[in-house]
Amino acid sequence: MTPADIRVLVVEDDPVAADAHALYVGRVPGFTVSGTVHSGADARRHLEAHPVDLLLLDLYLPDGHGLALVRTLRAAGHTADIIAVTSARDLTVVREGVSLGVVQYVLKPFTFATLRDRLTRYARFRATTGEASGQDEVDRALAALRAPQPQPAALPKGLTAATLRAVTDVLRAAGGGLTATEAAADVGISRITARRYLEHLVVSGRAARAPQYGQVGRPELRYRWSGH
Repeated sequence: MTPADIRVLVVEDDPVAADAHALYVGRVPGFTVSGTVHSGADARRHLEAHPVDLLLLDLYLPDGHGLALVRTLRAAGHTADIIAVTSARDLTVVREGVSLGVVQYVLKPFTFATLRDRLTRYARFRATTGEASGQDEVDRALAALRAPQPQPAALPKGLTAATLRAVTDVLRAAGGGLTATEAAADVGISRITARRYLEHLVVSGRAARAPQYGQVGRPELRYRWSGH
């Protein structure tokens, strides 16, 4: 442990899970395990005797809900931050936790990589000090806690987002589906171009295709929207 290490108390009623979480925390540079306890009462006793910066807190403890423990700690003047570790997916609980100072939620089961990411983000947030020069700096400090938003997949070469939106709109509006010829007429592009966009929607799982048999000639493919 170095003087700059973030001291973590693991609060988890399952001894096996508690040991695993403590092992994970100990593997992240800049963090050290202050202790491992299995109830809210043990957590309060530990905090009275040892300095702690962060609680890795299970919300379902044998002697009460984890958020009730947080309320008690806040009333007693304890300011340690909280990362909730839970299988609960109730967003009402999430909102309540935020109001009590829960800075992160980690849903069980999780991997070491997931917890390492959350701890690393918390460390970056904690390292922000001084006075912000403006709104952008405040936003960056808060963003350090948030997981990055997934980026949309890149379009194949030659396809544009604007035309894809247009093809998507006409396909979604066509209850019985469309052929490439019909889509081309609706959007104002060539049949070959329309088919490229329709095939992209099929590959990405947002459309399905099936042959449409006519009177003569080869069957034409009809595309139907199946995405979101």
